[in-house]
Formats: sequence, structure tokens, C-alpha cells
Amino acid sequence: MSSPVKNPIATVPTDSDLAPLPDIRPGIYRHYKGGRYSVQGVVRHSEDLAPLVLYRALYGAHGLWVRPHAMFCETVVVDGQTVPRFAWVSDAPTGQEV
Repeated sequence: MSSPVKNPIATVPTDSDLAPLPDIRPGIYRHYKGGRYSVQGVVRHSEDLAPLVLYRALYGAHGLWVRPHAMFCETVVVDGQTVPRFAWVSDAPTGQEV
């Protein structure tokens, strides 16, 4: 006899069941390679609930991107110097939000 199928809707966590998302300061950030981005905030991955930073490029096609929060906030070594992968530059001007 087969086991009953679980209702996937019944296992979806509610916001109150989830750990709080880490904070990030919204605004304009500079990537260590020079690109500038407008950070919107932190969101959750739909499958594993991992925190992701949501940001938009301020050049080219102005693509919308996500990156794991821990990676976004980490440092990298460039020419022997430890620098942030993304460095906060300023608050986003009005109209830069998604």
C-alpha cells in the first residue's frame, strides 16, 4: 500500500514561521570592479529560503539581479588589498527603486 501524498500547501511556512531576514542598507553600491547598482533589499529564495540581495544595475540594460546575502556582503582581495565586494556609496535618489 502506498503512503499518502502530503499536501504541499500545508507545508509552506508563513512569514511568522521564518527567521528574520538580514538587514541591508538600500541605496547605491559600487562593485569592486567598478559597476554601480541600486540595492532594493533582501528577499528569500523560493526553494531553500536563503536570503538574497535584490539589486539593479545602473548601467547598460539596467538588469535586475540577485546574489546570496553572504556573498554580497563579503570582502575580496584585489591587488593585495581586502575590499568589500559591494561598497555602499549613497542613498538611492527618488525614482531609483524597482
